[in-house]
Amino acid sequence: MRHIFKMQLSPEILFSIAGFPVTNTVIATVITDIAIIALVLTASRAIALKPGNIQNAVEAIVDYFRETTEEIAGEKASFIYPWVLSFFLFILISNLLAQFPGFESIRFQTLTSEHHGVPFLRAATSDLNFTLALAAISVIVTHYFSIKYTGIKAYLTRFITFKMFPIFLFVGILEFVNEITKLISFSFRLFGNIFAGERVMANMYGLFPFGLPLPFIILEIMVALIQAIVFAMLTMAFMHIMTDKSHSEARKKGEMK
Repeated sequence: MRHIFKMQLSPEILFSIAGFPVTNTVIATVITDIAIIALVLTASRAIALKPGNIQNAVEAIVDYFRETTEEIAGEKASFIYPWVLSFFLFILISNLLAQFPGFESIRFQTLTSEHHGVPFLRAATSDLNFTLALAAISVIVTHYFSIKYTGIKAYLTRFITFKMFPIFLFVGILEFVNEITKLISFSFRLFGNIFAGERVMANMYGLFPFGLPLPFIILEIMVALIQAIVFAMLTMAFMHIMTDKSHSEARKKGEMK
């Protein structure tokens, strides 16, 4: 039986630059950024009156997310849609890159690693720090839009109000707790699915690298796509709800009764 590499929960530190620890997920994040920039440059140069395969594929993705956002958020799609598409592309490409040869199999010897070293590349989304940062960006931008488009008073009364005490005060507390759970659900769902998938693939390659991993690769590609869509769609839904003035107005009417 081939050796089955161990994988620890936290990313492995490869080296340090000016005291800043560079992990294998940081390297994967940089590669993801380069891949996205290359994709954008390639797509922009492929624009023509008679669309080719690349232009058709890019337009299909862009149109799908723009039309879906317009159906759900209406006129607010103009500022919600760019964020939704950005989250989708970044998470999808990051997840898919982890299926390429080299992830997990290329080993790097550090001063503290065992004789077989540690993975030089590891999916960025298998790092809880990374997924938590993505979740924080999504939540912070959502609250910024809520203040900008509903007003600071409507935003604050969503969480704090003493009218119809204590019913709406309790509802406000639940709203605040809900915002905390968004961070947890966003980050742990994405991290858990990708980390578990990497663990399974590492074992499959370790047991029998020819043929056996193929069905699991197809499964992981599906998981990568689904997780990117789930993160993007949830962000869209939360941005729509938090910027919906009718929600605040309905609450005011309830306070007046």
